[in-house]
Amino acid sequence: MSIENIIKDSIKVKEAILADIDFLKRIEKAAELCINSLRNGGKIHLCGNGGSAADAQHIAAELSGRFYYDRKPLNAEALHVNSSYLTAVANDYSFDAIYSRMVDASAKKGDVLIAISTSGNSSNIIKAIESAKEKDMTIIGMTGESGGKMSDMCDVLLNVPSTCTPRIQESHIMVGHIICEIIESTIFPR
Repeated sequence: MSIENIIKDSIKVKEAILADIDFLKRIEKAAELCINSLRNGGKIHLCGNGGSAADAQHIAAELSGRFYYDRKPLNAEALHVNSSYLTAVANDYSFDAIYSRMVDASAKKGDVLIAISTSGNSSNIIKAIESAKEKDMTIIGMTGESGGKMSDMCDVLLNVPSTCTPRIQESHIMVGHIICEIIESTIFPR
């Protein structure tokens, strides 16, 4: 595949999102749910595997650090950033338990879980969602086209209209940036 075709494919996915009014409303709803949680003393927890873990950490950093401008930090954290915890739980229990145990330990009712999985079927992400549901948290899912098992588990599903992992991940970070911008400009208007 040529470089030009890869870029064109990426643009096509973003154009499909842009043309989907329902998808745009779901992005807005996801941001609104995060804003409500943060304004009420809640926290945004994020999880994913591989590139999706990098996206989770990236989004958490935009919120807890800054996005466009200086302002107070927002309470957001990627659940995989403690490597000692991650490796201990994966070794002592299983990799499937790494996120659900952290949700059990650090999350509370009213918090938000942003669960990222291109397939929507990652078992450790599914278990994190199940733990979040038990705590009456809000769940925002970011997946690929089908939504996988996550499609019926999330309060808001942002299922990118693609089956290609790189195109899905590129769109996830775009959507994550949009959510960060809405949150920042709403909570800290200039």
